[in-house]
Amino acid sequence: MADTHKAAFTQSRPWSETEFSDLLSNRFTYVVGDKSCFALIQVIAGEAELLTIATQPDHQRQGLAAQVMSAWHTQAISQGAGRAFLDVAVDNTPAIALYHRCGYALHTRRPGYYKRSDTESIDAIVMQRPLP
Repeated sequence: MADTHKAAFTQSRPWSETEFSDLLSNRFTYVVGDKSCFALIQVIAGEAELLTIATQPDHQRQGLAAQVMSAWHTQAISQGAGRAFLDVAVDNTPAIALYHRCGYALHTRRPGYYKRSDTESIDAIVMQRPLP
């Protein structure tokens, strides 16, 4: 997962193997997908949060992320979630378009949430959707 995350996240700091391992040791955290495209989610108290989703660059624009989104929604519902949240950088237009296609709407904004360089930060958009 760390290799895929590093290949996919070139503007932000990718997550390390240790970070993934620590998250996966939590009983509320689930992974859906495979090494070409995966999502990491947490489901707690009826709410699901997309922690990260990553697709290897040579597998992008093939519908894999949409399939993984659907799969993690199914996983979250099976764990009792009725609502899903995620955050995305305001400049990540491909991801924002994917999330809109998956039924997400703007919930709020987090100013300066993502660090881009030593001096630059960018806002995050928090999006949500109900899970049937």
